[in-house]
Amino acid sequence: MKNTVEEIQQSLHEILKYHIGPLRVRDDNDKKLEVCGTIEAMQGKQKVDGYYFASVIPKPKDCRLYFFPIYTHVDQFELSEGLKKMLKGKSCFHIKKMSPEIEEEIRSMVAKGVELYKSDGVI
Repeated sequence: MKNTVEEIQQSLHEILKYHIGPLRVRDDNDKKLEVCGTIEAMQGKQKVDGYYFASVIPKPKDCRLYFFPIYTHVDQFELSEGLKKMLKGKSCFHIKKMSPEIEEEIRSMVAKGVELYKSDGVI
Protein backbone atom coordinates (compact mmCIF):
# COMPACT_ATOMS: atom_id res chain seq x y z
CA MET A 1 0.00 0.00 0.00
CA LYS A 2 1.31 3.42 -0.97
CA ASN A 3 0.27 6.00 1.61
CA THR A 4 2.31 9.12 0.88
CA VAL A 5 1.67 11.66 -1.86
CA GLU A 6 5.28 11.18 -3.01
CA GLU A 7 4.93 7.39 -3.41
CA ILE A 8 1.64 7.76 -5.29
CA GLN A 9 3.08 10.52 -7.49
CA GLN A 10 6.09 8.35 -8.37
CA SER A 11 3.86 5.40 -9.32
CA LEU A 12 1.61 7.56 -11.50
CA HIS A 13 4.66 9.09 -13.22
CA GLU A 14 5.99 5.60 -13.98
CA ILE A 15 2.62 4.45 -15.34
CA LEU A 16 2.31 7.43 -17.69
CA LYS A 17 5.96 7.52 -18.76
CA TYR A 18 5.77 3.83 -19.70
CA HIS A 19 3.73 4.98 -22.71
CA ILE A 20 6.28 7.48 -24.01
CA GLY A 21 6.29 6.89 -27.75
CA PRO A 22 2.65 7.43 -28.58
CA LEU A 23 2.69 9.95 -25.72
CA ARG A 24 5.21 12.66 -24.93
CA VAL A 25 5.90 14.73 -21.85
CA ARG A 26 4.65 18.28 -22.26
CA ASP A 27 5.50 19.44 -18.73
CA ASP A 28 7.46 17.74 -15.94
CA ASN A 29 8.37 19.47 -12.69
CA ASP A 30 7.70 19.12 -8.95
CA LYS A 31 4.19 20.51 -9.32
CA LYS A 32 2.96 18.74 -12.44
CA LEU A 33 3.52 16.01 -15.01
CA GLU A 34 1.50 16.44 -18.18
CA VAL A 35 1.53 14.03 -21.12
CA CYS A 36 -0.01 14.47 -24.54
CA GLY A 37 0.04 12.91 -27.97
CA THR A 38 2.89 13.30 -30.44
CA ILE A 39 0.94 14.39 -33.52
CA GLU A 40 -0.92 17.58 -34.34
CA ALA A 41 -4.63 17.13 -33.76
CA MET A 42 -7.82 19.10 -33.39
CA GLN A 43 -8.86 19.50 -29.77
CA GLY A 44 -12.25 21.15 -29.90
CA LYS A 45 -11.97 23.97 -32.45
CA GLN A 46 -8.25 24.42 -31.91
CA LYS A 47 -5.28 22.70 -33.52
CA VAL A 48 -2.80 21.54 -30.86
CA ASP A 49 0.74 20.16 -31.06
CA GLY A 50 -0.36 17.07 -29.15
CA TYR A 51 -3.78 15.94 -27.91
CA TYR A 52 -4.04 16.23 -24.10
CA PHE A 53 -3.96 12.84 -22.37
CA ALA A 54 -3.30 13.12 -18.62
CA SER A 55 -1.72 15.08 -15.77
CA VAL A 56 -0.47 14.20 -12.31
CA ILE A 57 -0.60 17.01 -9.75
CA PRO A 58 0.43 16.45 -6.12
CA LYS A 59 -1.59 18.25 -3.46
CA PRO A 60 -0.97 18.36 0.31
CA LYS A 61 -3.44 15.55 1.13
CA ASP A 62 -3.63 13.56 -2.11
CA CYS A 63 -2.30 13.16 -5.60
CA ARG A 64 -4.57 14.10 -8.50
CA LEU A 65 -4.71 12.18 -11.76
CA TYR A 66 -6.48 14.09 -14.50
CA PHE A 67 -7.25 11.44 -17.13
CA PHE A 68 -8.88 12.82 -20.27
CA PRO A 69 -9.80 9.52 -22.03
CA ILE A 70 -12.35 8.77 -19.30
CA TYR A 71 -14.04 12.06 -20.25
CA THR A 72 -13.93 11.57 -24.02
CA HIS A 73 -14.73 7.81 -23.96
CA VAL A 74 -16.75 7.48 -20.75
CA ASP A 75 -18.65 4.40 -21.98
CA GLN A 76 -15.39 2.49 -22.59
CA PHE A 77 -14.28 2.34 -18.96
CA GLU A 78 -15.65 0.23 -16.12
CA LEU A 79 -14.18 1.21 -12.78
CA SER A 80 -14.06 -0.77 -9.56
CA GLU A 81 -15.94 0.68 -6.59
CA GLY A 82 -12.60 1.66 -5.03
CA LEU A 83 -11.50 3.68 -8.04
CA LYS A 84 -15.00 5.15 -8.54
CA LYS A 85 -14.82 6.61 -5.03
CA MET A 86 -11.64 8.45 -6.04
CA LEU A 87 -13.23 10.00 -9.14
CA LYS A 88 -14.30 13.58 -8.49
CA GLY A 89 -16.12 15.17 -11.39
CA LYS A 90 -15.76 13.56 -14.80
CA SER A 91 -12.01 12.99 -15.18
CA CYS A 92 -10.12 13.76 -11.94
CA PHE A 93 -9.07 11.08 -9.48
CA HIS A 94 -8.10 12.17 -5.93
CA ILE A 95 -5.79 9.41 -4.72
CA LYS A 96 -4.98 9.35 -1.00
CA LYS A 97 -3.89 5.70 -0.79
CA MET A 98 -2.90 3.33 -3.56
CA SER A 99 -3.29 -0.39 -3.05
CA PRO A 100 -1.61 -2.79 -5.50
CA GLU A 101 -5.08 -3.52 -6.97
CA ILE A 102 -5.84 0.18 -7.59
CA GLU A 103 -2.37 0.69 -9.06
CA GLU A 104 -2.92 -2.20 -11.48
CA GLU A 105 -6.37 -0.90 -12.40
CA ILE A 106 -4.91 2.55 -13.16
CA ARG A 107 -2.14 0.92 -15.22
CA SER A 108 -4.76 -0.96 -17.28
CA MET A 109 -6.96 2.13 -17.58
CA VAL A 110 -4.07 4.21 -18.95
CA ALA A 111 -3.10 1.47 -21.42
CA LYS A 112 -6.71 1.30 -22.63
CA GLY A 113 -6.79 5.10 -23.01
CA VAL A 114 -3.65 4.95 -25.16
CA GLU A 115 -5.21 2.29 -27.37
CA LEU A 116 -8.47 4.25 -27.72
CA TYR A 117 -6.65 7.44 -28.68
CA LYS A 118 -4.42 5.54 -31.13
CA SER A 119 -7.48 4.07 -32.81
CA ASP A 120 -9.01 7.57 -32.99
CA GLY A 121 -5.80 8.86 -34.62
CA VAL A 122 -5.19 11.61 -32.07
CA ILE A 123 -1.95 10.18 -30.66
